[in-house]
Amino acid sequence: MVDGMGILTVRLSDDEERVLARRARAARLKRATYVRMLIREEPFASAAEVLGDAAKRMGDPRLRVRKPPRKR
Repeated sequence: MVDGMGILTVRLSDDEERVLARRARAARLKRATYVRMLIREEPFASAAEVLGDAAKRMGDPRLRVRKPPRKR
């Protein structure tokens, strides 16, 4: 390999491939770039880190989305 990058082949089911494509599209990345990003993420060491990350991603707690009242 000239550039030092190996090639990894992973077999995905059709459903897994759709999920990967949807998540990559939502992140506005190509699928390969999205997978690289996931591989490079630091793993969580504790439950407190998971909860802290979740709170950070939840956004402003003052903002809520409510369903409109149902028409009868």
